[in-house]
Amino acid sequence: MNPIARRYFVKNGFDGSMTMLGIVVGSWIAGVIEPRIIVTAGLGACLAMGISGLFGAYMTERAERKRHLKTLEAAMITDLQDSIFEEASNFVSIYAAIVDGASPILTGIFSLIPFALTIRGTLVIWDAYVISVIVSLSALFLLGLYLGRIAKENILLYGVQTLAAGAITVGLAFLLGAI
Repeated sequence: MNPIARRYFVKNGFDGSMTMLGIVVGSWIAGVIEPRIIVTAGLGACLAMGISGLFGAYMTERAERKRHLKTLEAAMITDLQDSIFEEASNFVSIYAAIVDGASPILTGIFSLIPFALTIRGTLVIWDAYVISVIVSLSALFLLGLYLGRIAKENILLYGVQTLAAGAITVGLAFLLGAI
């Protein structure tokens, strides 16, 4: 995975996990006992993040790539329209958009699986809440490990840092719920 795609994957994977963590913990605090509400809200959030990522990344990358192509054209004193440079530029914009859009959906959807199992009668709602929070925090931890590996630094430290962000989110949500 190239550096741009890696950044989009991790950043938006982090957003997907944190968003789902917020939805799940907020629902828990509010006492939501109907798993369909959580699944529907979660899927809506995943869809919104995915579409936002897809279009936002595509438009951003496309603008940056067009700017770079025009700078290259000026330096080369030639038109690069329909060239391999333009094709590569378009490909990178689409590739980055797909990674950006898919990442929050992939990381977020795992947090909803326990609630889907609750709908099927396999789990009770309170177990689904606990499992979902564990899944979200685990996803954050794994993203941190991956970042540590990319940085060629202490992967455990990175994992703990991303896990801490999730724990802070859970703690603050419970504090807000107590008010």
